[in-house]
Amino acid sequence: MNKEFVFSRLLKQEVKILKKDRYGFEDLLEIMRILRSEKGCPWDREQDHESLKKYLIEECYEVLEAIDLKNSDKLCEELGDLFLQAIFHSQIADENKDFNIYDVVDGISKKLVSRHVHVFGSDRAETADDVVDKWEAIKKEEKGFDKHSGMLKDVPPNLPALMRSYKVQQKASQVGFDWDNIEDVFKKVHEELDELKEVYLSKNVERIKDELGDLLFSVVNISRFLKVQPEIALTGTVNKFIRRFEYVEKKAGENNRELTDMSLDDMDVFWEESKKHL
Repeated sequence: MNKEFVFSRLLKQEVKILKKDRYGFEDLLEIMRILRSEKGCPWDREQDHESLKKYLIEECYEVLEAIDLKNSDKLCEELGDLFLQAIFHSQIADENKDFNIYDVVDGISKKLVSRHVHVFGSDRAETADDVVDKWEAIKKEEKGFDKHSGMLKDVPPNLPALMRSYKVQQKASQVGFDWDNIEDVFKKVHEELDELKEVYLSKNVERIKDELGDLLFSVVNISRFLKVQPEIALTGTVNKFIRRFEYVEKKAGENNRELTDMSLDDMDVFWEESKKHL
């Protein structure tokens, strides 16, 4: 990681270079304060909670990519970028006199202690599932939900739809609103697929959209029973598709052919090859 941080034209002084062998938490806070100051960085000063949303999302996905690559150096770097977003939002909130980073640290610390009564209290939890059940029960009490539907509504609506579906189904299952076994879920998927085929013939766009959503929701149910995050599974499939398509394009080039001039059957020959080589 870069061990030198350069500040230029701060407070109308000469270029100031701060060199440390290792920076700490308070150093990071001070750097952020300077960047947001009147004589700091024009771009950083212009940002607010709304404008930073896209960067927060990007950083989350870059952390996930580093984990998939099993690259610890990249993971360390990307976690730093993600951590910066928390610092950035906290600094803006501090300037607005809403809260500061210490309030954030205090809040999450209290939450961890209160929701781990099996560690910091007298309660007991023998399995990971027990922990999840206790966490949700405490969360429901803390947030004052008097109805189970409140827990479902509490799942952020701006989550990716597959991830949100998984979490909503998971919370509903905690009160017994669930299938008895995965075989029943498979039957439901076939049922929804048949309904989609039927409505497809009607050419009714709204009904098609509705039935397609039902089918996807049922597939998410399968992923939940298999304890596989659908968002991650689908991302893996998309990446696999890209690798195989790249192989098809490469083989076409080796045969002096353009994809646009090939038939689907011709391309499918290379596609099947890609399954064996990749």
